[in-house]
Amino acid sequence: MTKPSKTAGSTGTIPADLRKFLSDNDARIRSELFDFLRIPSVSAKSEHNADTKRAAEWVKASLDRIGVPAKIYPTAGHPVVVGEWRNAPGAPTVLIYGHYDVQPAEPLDLWTSPPFEPTVRDGKIFARGSVDDKGQLFLHVKALEAHLATRGRLPVNVVVIAEGEEEIGSEHLASFVKDQKKLLKCDAVVISDSAMFAPGLPSILSSLRGLAYFEINVQGPKGDLHSGSYGGAVVNPAMTLARILATFHDDKGHIAIPGFYKNVRVWDPKIRKQMRSLPFDDKTLMKETGVNALGGEKGYTSLEKLWTRPTCEVNGLLSGYTGEGAKTVLPAKAMAKVSCRLVPDQDPADIEKLMKAHVAKVAPKGACDRDRARSGRGSQRGYRGYDPRRGLPDADAASDSSGCLSSLDALVQPKTRGQRWVHIGRGTLRDLALP
Repeated sequence: MTKPSKTAGSTGTIPADLRKFLSDNDARIRSELFDFLRIPSVSAKSEHNADTKRAAEWVKASLDRIGVPAKIYPTAGHPVVVGEWRNAPGAPTVLIYGHYDVQPAEPLDLWTSPPFEPTVRDGKIFARGSVDDKGQLFLHVKALEAHLATRGRLPVNVVVIAEGEEEIGSEHLASFVKDQKKLLKCDAVVISDSAMFAPGLPSILSSLRGLAYFEINVQGPKGDLHSGSYGGAVVNPAMTLARILATFHDDKGHIAIPGFYKNVRVWDPKIRKQMRSLPFDDKTLMKETGVNALGGEKGYTSLEKLWTRPTCEVNGLLSGYTGEGAKTVLPAKAMAKVSCRLVPDQDPADIEKLMKAHVAKVAPKGACDRDRARSGRGSQRGYRGYDPRRGLPDADAASDSSGCLSSLDALVQPKTRGQRWVHIGRGTLRDLALP
């Protein structure tokens, strides 16, 4: 039997043969990761379509190289990569999910170093995608490589699926899973797109917030006007949009769209108590984000706001002149991008109806034709949060094995941000791929 050895900075163990392989190949592994991070696979921008395809090809080549044969599957959008290692007869099959696409890097002037040129500072790698999700996906690939190169086999069968549209809502992944149900059939799903709560505290993701995303457009005059000639008489679309957005919350931070909280699931007081016992304080969050005060709904802790409560946030604004210097324009139109993070039992289709009705009701006359004040489609249902210690054997096993990583119990937590329809307990892959 291989004798385990301690990992640096951890109370857990990694078998000596695997540790030696990772140590001996550290420079190569880091170089490969940096090559992956240099690919600007921005799925939201068509000018990066070739880069996104190149990232898919990179993932396929990496899986092929380590002995996990892979194939690229085209979709109506960006391709899906699937790698398979099925040489453990009678053993369970684990499906590993990740994504190779990244979000746009703008605004570029806020980056200390170029977003697609990986840079190490204070022991951390800074690059777009380093933690969402190329870094985590790469970690799984290298873990598989270490086992195969050192021991020649894996203890379980493994399927790796890497998509290229997570950052734009995974629009074509659900249909791909339905079409490839046999290919993706598995006994457990592992997601490489989440985080530990804190260093030394292993975390098991137990629930997620969903998403409904909208674009609100306000149209006023047929073209931009001179504010000196028309200001004060013609309604300003930018001001109108600001008034609409200001109605989304009351003075206590609650979302003021009628019916928004109707289906919000109330969390068990015991779980809320457990959240309050975690090593977390608002000052750390303020320091991490660079703000001098926190907001949100009154009556909830910051962790409860981040993990268990829905949101309505403005993600972007566009109107009028924003260039250098002055231009006294009364803009013809204004646009806002708005997202709502959803919690268990909220349906994005319902939220879309509520949003449209609310915007139509509060939109002033003169600068907001109700047919033009429109909101885009919603996506990603918020699913019921599960405690993996209550009847989910895969998560129970993960929690029980946390001792190999840390002397602390594995933290069972909701996810702090983002949406994912693949998760322990429920979701597209769970529903379609698991028996």
